[in-house]
Amino acid sequence: LARGPQGSSLERPNHLFAAARENGRLVELDWMCRVAAVTGALEAGFPKPLSLFVNIEPSTIGYPTPEWARGVLEQAAQQLNLVFELTERALTDRPGDVLAAVPRLRALGVAIAIDDVGADRRSLALMPFVEPEIIKLDLRLVQSNPSPEIASIVHAVNAAAERSGAVILAEGIENETQREIARALGARCAQGWLYGRPEPLPEPRSLVPLPRARVAAPRRSPVGGAPTPFQVVAAHQPARRGSKVLLLPISRHLEAQVAARSESGVLLASFQDAHHFTPHTRARYRRLGQSAAFVGALGVGLATNPEPGVRGASLQDNEPLRGEWNVIVVDPHFAAAFVAQDLGDTECEDMERRFDFCLTYDRELVVQAAQALMHRVAPGVSAQAPGLQGGAPGS
Repeated sequence: LARGPQGSSLERPNHLFAAARENGRLVELDWMCRVAAVTGALEAGFPKPLSLFVNIEPSTIGYPTPEWARGVLEQAAQQLNLVFELTERALTDRPGDVLAAVPRLRALGVAIAIDDVGADRRSLALMPFVEPEIIKLDLRLVQSNPSPEIASIVHAVNAAAERSGAVILAEGIENETQREIARALGARCAQGWLYGRPEPLPEPRSLVPLPRARVAAPRRSPVGGAPTPFQVVAAHQPARRGSKVLLLPISRHLEAQVAARSESGVLLASFQDAHHFTPHTRARYRRLGQSAAFVGALGVGLATNPEPGVRGASLQDNEPLRGEWNVIVVDPHFAAAFVAQDLGDTECEDMERRFDFCLTYDRELVVQAAQALMHRVAPGVSAQAPGLQGGAPGS
């Protein structure tokens, strides 16, 4: 548990992190907390079978490891089972940074947990992009009365865990009744005051290791490099050919799936050029952005926030993605991708332009195609922290 100087106005972590954010030192503080956590475990002789969970401040996810922290983290990766906890805000704020950071962390032997799942419906929708080894249920799921909302969350979490092999962990277990509820919800592990209150580390031999996640191997190898959605899908299924007048209703139908699924849907689209993001399209995406978990729109000349609730990125004229029209939908129980490549027709009306296209409902392909767009979405927030590459803080 991170705490500021005892007896000071910064002792509470919310005050400490707020002050660091205001003074441009949030990233430095977050790295100091990570180093303190792993150093304490190393000094206590934490045996490898045990797992150490470390929270990551969402807005710092894209920053490289500072030199003063590198040594102890490399030692921790060798001697500890590290689990870095992310919230849905990390992916919604900095999607490209998260998708780049997760493979790097896993290459070091670090597992990924999604924290507070169920507190915000976005966490359910965004889980496929990270495929965490551990899914941590928010405490309200076991402490609140059963409801249709909780039932829908339980269905989504268990579907994700069954597909990926992730371990479900319930938070906030304070009594035997809540433990039984957690088991019924699918949790294999739990944390809470029933098992112990915050205190100095006990003897490691008295602790029980966390079950290892059964991580499902991908059925297909991802396309190398930085592929576009069309390249991802067309590598596994033959493309068809059609005109824009035929394909437009197909893309609109996928957008309607997001509207029907409300807060649990993710919609990612690319429009080639900003002039294809017409006033009618803007209004439609603005409405979707008010209810969906995440809506992204990319194109040459599009702003990083083209409409309220819509995240974006401006493409370069020479990017391969500039020649594609894509609409991709991911939901806990539904996934579909329409990916199309412009054939370059110029001697015809706009609605007669031809595209090679693929339409897939294969969830693995859809998520890979969606990741190709998510990587390009511009950050929604930034954190400033000077001096990260220098010596240790205070040196």
